[in-house]
Amino acid sequence: MFRLALLSLALVGCAQKSEVDAMDARLKAIEEKVATLEKAPPGKAGAAPAANPEEEEAAGKLMTEVQDSIKLNDYATAKTKLADLTGKYAGTRAGKAAGRMAAEINLIGTDAAPLEMDKWFQGKADLSGSKATLLVFWEVWCPHCKKELPKLAEEEGKYKEMGVQVVGITKVTKSATDEKVEEFIKESKAKFPIGKEKDGNLSKAYSVSGIPAAALLMNGKVIWRGHPARLDDATLAALLAKG
Repeated sequence: MFRLALLSLALVGCAQKSEVDAMDARLKAIEEKVATLEKAPPGKAGAAPAANPEEEEAAGKLMTEVQDSIKLNDYATAKTKLADLTGKYAGTRAGKAAGRMAAEINLIGTDAAPLEMDKWFQGKADLSGSKATLLVFWEVWCPHCKKELPKLAEEEGKYKEMGVQVVGITKVTKSATDEKVEEFIKESKAKFPIGKEKDGNLSKAYSVSGIPAAALLMNGKVIWRGHPARLDDATLAALLAKG
């Protein structure tokens, strides 16, 4: 072993015993670290091994149960099952996705953040003039957002009848500019208020890590958080009745 070879050289050089002992300890530590790395699975050193098919299947079933609970607005059950998912199957695809979902669910029942805007592209809104407010986070460079905004524009009348005001929120990031945002708003035919949030504070407040994203507010509280496409008429009606 290379430790013995270097130790022999140290002895030949008449090194003091304390120096030899210190060198021996350092080399032993290096050998142990190398041995640990050699035993580690391919990929990131120290990372947990990939989940097996059985774990992926079990985690997938739990995620389905979580989603079913959310559809029923049973967030207590959803939180419990998410805890099981992240605790038992953290290395699975569903387990990794559970973190963001947990962050969304944990917002339910918290105070709504104030609408702090850097500017309004059209209209203006606050949280006091409507029964409920649906905040929709989007960016002009996001292909899914460019599909959702025109849908919201078409359905705004329905939301108004249900007592819900829609508010679009953008940070104007990446390749976006104010001019591109204004151009797309015209193309989408959206009439509801759309603003540029100040310093990304709203995205932080509502745990927005992917877009499009939406938050439904009522009576100063968050009563729903998720992808806008998941907020169907039945779910919205149930949330408003309960809220």
